[in-house]
Amino acid sequence: MSKIAFVTGASSGIGWSTAEYLAQEGYDLVICGRRAGRLKELADKVSVKTHSLVFDVRDKKAAFDAIESLPAEWKAIDVLINNAGNAHGLSNFQNGDIDDWDAMIDINVKGLLYISKAIIPGMIDRGRGHVVNVGSVAGKEVYANGNVYCASKFAVDALNNGMRLDLNGTGVKVSQVCPGLVETEFSMVRFKGDEQRSKSVYEGFDALTAGDIADLIRFIVTRPAHVNISDTIVLAAAQASATIVDRSQKS
Repeated sequence: MSKIAFVTGASSGIGWSTAEYLAQEGYDLVICGRRAGRLKELADKVSVKTHSLVFDVRDKKAAFDAIESLPAEWKAIDVLINNAGNAHGLSNFQNGDIDDWDAMIDINVKGLLYISKAIIPGMIDRGRGHVVNVGSVAGKEVYANGNVYCASKFAVDALNNGMRLDLNGTGVKVSQVCPGLVETEFSMVRFKGDEQRSKSVYEGFDALTAGDIADLIRFIVTRPAHVNISDTIVLAAAQASATIVDRSQKS
């Protein structure tokens, strides 16, 4: 019997790549995002069965309704990838935009909570499952002007640890992946479409790719049942911390 992976934020970046890598492992996919067209492209690309859910994880009712709408054959979710998340803006605290703060907290924290709350009880009932939370190096160290984004990712780190403690003995494993600089749409969203500013984030070094992170997630979820990789930090070779990057060695 095929296993089912539920991937949020699957319409681009790490979510898209993770869906592809898990499909290679034979997982059927529930792919979630706000862009129906992109989800269709992904569904057409992979060779496994897929079921698309179009909703915004910030919308509590939409999130619970979408998961409740799953046909019976899609409800026994084996792996949950809590990937949906965004950064909005990069400014000091005193000049921060409250709407940006709300967006980051709603997506990165509350969205993760809604999806997890809707799916984990079924895993507990079945006595098996694996939750992988996509955090960030920003959830391990605060950097200047990152304030609320970092806070939201510190919350993911705390929730990951809390879930692992609370779910101990249920058969549900909990893991976290904390990437450094990954070249995706992330900076375009953070800088609200400013292509030049977004491009500058990745200049002068070989950044991580979405596939690098997806490959690690694949490794984590394919370990034997008695093995749980609880937490990982993944940086580009040129990156020493959230803010220290050698930009002189691009290959």
